[in-house]
Amino acid sequence: MDSKNIRKKVIGGLAWTYAERVAAQFVSLIVTIILARMVLPEEYGVISIVTIFIGIADNFVVGGLGNALIQKKDADQLDFSSVFYFNIVFSLIVYIIIFILAKPISWFYGMKVLEPVLQVMALRIPVAGINSVQQAFVSKKMEFKKFFFATLGGTVFSAIIGILLAYQGYGVWALVAQYLTNALMDTVILWMTVRWRPERKFSVRRMKGLLSYGWKILVTSLMITLYVDIQDLIIGKKFSSEDLAYSNKGRQFPSLISTNVNTSISKVLFPAIAESQDDLEKVKQITRRAISVGSYILSPILIGFAAIADTFVEVVLTSKWMPCVPYLRIMCLVYLLQPIQTASLQAMKALGKSDLYLKLEIIKKVFGTIILLITVFSFHSVLAIIIGSLGAEIVSTVVNIPANKKIFGYQYREQLEDVGASFFMSFIMGCIVAGVGTVKLNTGFIFLLQLFIGAGFYILMSYIGKNKNYFYVLKIGSEYLKKK
Repeated sequence: MDSKNIRKKVIGGLAWTYAERVAAQFVSLIVTIILARMVLPEEYGVISIVTIFIGIADNFVVGGLGNALIQKKDADQLDFSSVFYFNIVFSLIVYIIIFILAKPISWFYGMKVLEPVLQVMALRIPVAGINSVQQAFVSKKMEFKKFFFATLGGTVFSAIIGILLAYQGYGVWALVAQYLTNALMDTVILWMTVRWRPERKFSVRRMKGLLSYGWKILVTSLMITLYVDIQDLIIGKKFSSEDLAYSNKGRQFPSLISTNVNTSISKVLFPAIAESQDDLEKVKQITRRAISVGSYILSPILIGFAAIADTFVEVVLTSKWMPCVPYLRIMCLVYLLQPIQTASLQAMKALGKSDLYLKLEIIKKVFGTIILLITVFSFHSVLAIIIGSLGAEIVSTVVNIPANKKIFGYQYREQLEDVGASFFMSFIMGCIVAGVGTVKLNTGFIFLLQLFIGAGFYILMSYIGKNKNYFYVLKIGSEYLKKK
């Protein structure tokens, strides 16, 4: 595939993937706000604990083989069919294990409701086994338009189910139903729209080849998930389900924002670089653009969100969620660094450097675990644990920098240039927005005023300063609209 076609597919892919994430996360945001008003914090805490174990199990099913299919340049029907049947069998085994472990897990946390909730929510695992192959096929073909309709359809349908059940007073089971129906509808819609179907054939030799690459990605993904979830496991056990709910709610909104950018980068960048993996200069250009544009979009949103956190929570979630404000602000800074890591790690995976990818993650998680243990045993505070996660994220970003230079010549100066201007403009904008929040007026009016001033000031700074990312975003947007 030539450079022009790759560029078109990247632009189209980013447009559809951004649209997918923005639409899905907008619906998720509305649903989260509605459910937060109808469901108690402790019920959210139960779901938070359960999703930890589901997330760990998910990694065994989707963690590596989907990436292996995308990375393999000549992956064919035999490869996809082999992974499909392997995933079905393996996901059922994982589900049975989770089903059996549900009782001792509920005993450990002293919550009887955990057992049935975990057993029901774990039904997502076999669904994920099918969905991961579908997603790999769509990503391989860079047909990201299909993700838009599948994700949006699943999100909207599950939102309706969750809200109706919550309104009827089903509490925690409303959240369970929303979670399951989202995954199921996403998979059903992809099955109806994606032209791929498995054939009745399986190759042990092909599976060995895919596993030789995929197991490193699986271990890395599992390690990342365990590292993130161990923090929640500790909070849920050492403190209370309410404390866990507040810390999770503080993470949830920055995560929703970050996911829009990072998922788009991951889905589009990985297959695009895999297609160009023989040309390191092209890989560098694609990676630089992804980091630069990702930081330009994400930085003002997260820093601005940190500045308006108190008014946002009071107006949108009500005062019962005010304890989550400090966690929300810190997590905004944690996710601020995500585009840098996402782009560079996707480049490593696409270039077949899964061994380096694994080594870097081991180094990062060792440092992160040390920081976590220090905060847990030295301070009896959830806030200290969350602050420690910010320090760990800074370490992780620093660890990636030399690897970028070594693999494809991404110089230190270039890395700083690609994010520096966005960080600086966002910081200035955040200070102004925070200042607006000190004005003694109606909280709802102040919230809207902060949003308007923050967005307007950032765009104005971009235009006056002739920011290259501002004009690039406008350019690809106009090009894509003209094409359509």
